[in-house]
Amino acid sequence: MLAFFLEVLGTQSHLVIATVAGTMLLAGFIRGFVGFGASLIIVMVLSIIKEPMAAVAIACLTGLPVMVQLLPHAVRFSERSFVVPFGLTTFVAAPFGTWALLSINADIMTICISSCVLLTVVLLYRGWKLKQGNGIIILTIGGAIAGLFQGSAGIGGPTAVAIALSRAGDAALQRANVIGAVAILNLCSLPALWLQGLFTRDVIVFSLMVAPIYYGATWVGAQYFSRGGSRHFHNAALIILAVIGLITLAISLLAYFDI
Repeated sequence: MLAFFLEVLGTQSHLVIATVAGTMLLAGFIRGFVGFGASLIIVMVLSIIKEPMAAVAIACLTGLPVMVQLLPHAVRFSERSFVVPFGLTTFVAAPFGTWALLSINADIMTICISSCVLLTVVLLYRGWKLKQGNGIIILTIGGAIAGLFQGSAGIGGPTAVAIALSRAGDAALQRANVIGAVAILNLCSLPALWLQGLFTRDVIVFSLMVAPIYYGATWVGAQYFSRGGSRHFHNAALIILAVIGLITLAISLLAYFDI
């Protein structure tokens, strides 16, 4: 089994193996605690070891059992008035995002998205909340934007999370909304990745091998949230959202200016 894993991993370095395991542990804990952010951690680290697009596919596949794991909480606590309109418009808009990728520079698009996310983090930190009267309009527009971003650049998550955090409610409600929104975005990604032929044998086997680590760490993160960590949820979510915005902005700027 170990020899087969090393063959799939493409290395026999104990440091690389430990790095992969540590990455899945950290990503899983973050996913279980705040409900998002794991994909960026997985893709950033695994892109050093594997091809970047393979890393994206691995992040998607390993997220499927975790999505099922967290969905009962989301179904129980999330707002139908948030998840349903957001989800429907996201699914409709995602294919158009894939089409837009063919005609719009992806780096410019990512720079704009990241900048908007960082601005939203500042507003949320200062206590900004959506007015409930405009909720359906904002959710419809937000779902369309998240779908376009997910279909074009694979980074619809920050937009979805920012909208979820801007709604009034306690930590359990906001986390459930985040989990629901991220689950929808994960499902939107599957057809595009499959059509691009990214679910190769190595990707599937690698995902199956690291999934138990990721699943277990997600359980620990979820337990931490339910046993007192909820009081840290809002600040932790804003910090992770800001880090994601800064990292994606830096990467896209470096790529755009070919540095």
